[in-house]
Amino acid sequence: MRITGGQARGIPLVTPKGDAVRPATDGMRQAVFSSIAQRVPGARFLDLFAGSGAYGLEALSRGASGGAWVEKNNKAAECVRRNLVAVGKSLGRELSDTAISIADATHVPWPLSGLPDMVFVDPPYEIIEEVAPGIFAKLSDLLKSHPDPLVIFEMPGKITLCPAGWTCVKRLGKGAHQPSVGFFLRVTT
Repeated sequence: MRITGGQARGIPLVTPKGDAVRPATDGMRQAVFSSIAQRVPGARFLDLFAGSGAYGLEALSRGASGGAWVEKNNKAAECVRRNLVAVGKSLGRELSDTAISIADATHVPWPLSGLPDMVFVDPPYEIIEEVAPGIFAKLSDLLKSHPDPLVIFEMPGKITLCPAGWTCVKRLGKGAHQPSVGFFLRVTT
């Protein structure tokens, strides 16, 4: 696994050994960031169920100003920390507007001031249908004063999410058992 684009392109990412996380593939991240390229420069992100931190790290490499990772597995959170150091070194800048929270991502904690512009959500596939409604409800509350938040949600192709107050405007990926990503915008009334 590597950073696929931006200033830190090619930096290898450390992942925890075993099956503690299921990292987003390089190809999927590349497709996601091709789809949101205009939104990334200067944006702030929240990376829920961070695993190795790949989505947020990719955002930093492509010009995001900062953000936060939420991961409850200590070994995975340590990998995020190590990856953040490597990406920060490659970027040659201080990453003071970043935070790593060892917490339950279903609570949608946001440890920084201001609001995230985009939220990456990549939970274990087996709990998605159980936790997605609550996550979207908490995101609605957190982002209620944000004019145009974007939620990027990775899930298997066989799952379709229709969260209250949100609409899926784009979907990447093919096949019922393959990873896919939905791009959700808040429904405007």
